[in-house]
Amino acid sequence: MTKTPRGVRVRRAVCRVLFVVGGVITLVCVLLPIACWRDDVAIERSMGQAVAQVDSVTFNRTVVRYATPDGRVIIPSQGVLYPQGLNVGDNVRVEYDQTNPELTRVAGRTAVLSLLPVGTFLVSVWIVIAAVVTVLRRIGTQV
Repeated sequence: MTKTPRGVRVRRAVCRVLFVVGGVITLVCVLLPIACWRDDVAIERSMGQAVAQVDSVTFNRTVVRYATPDGRVIIPSQGVLYPQGLNVGDNVRVEYDQTNPELTRVAGRTAVLSLLPVGTFLVSVWIVIAAVVTVLRRIGTQV
């Protein structure tokens, strides 16, 4: 039995790690739209509607403030779902889960909006992984 050279073992290990990382990223990218869809179902099951004011827009969340019909002022701590294009001071129609007003989305927007960015990211990740694995395999065949 001959021992494979160290460089070959290292390249194989790197390829395996890349495929595992790609698999984990794929799993997360599949679960994200499923989670968005689950939130949409919860909102539609017990939907309330209101006009909200956009209080702040940051990289990771957009904070809105709205009043429910019973007079409570709601500021969802995790922000609003599907906030693309909102600016501070905007008034926007929102839909929320009446049993959990923390779960709020911009009216008319659904999980379908998550498919393009998640899909684009996932394709990009696999293109990079494929390129790196191809380069590593070609290096291994050159002597």
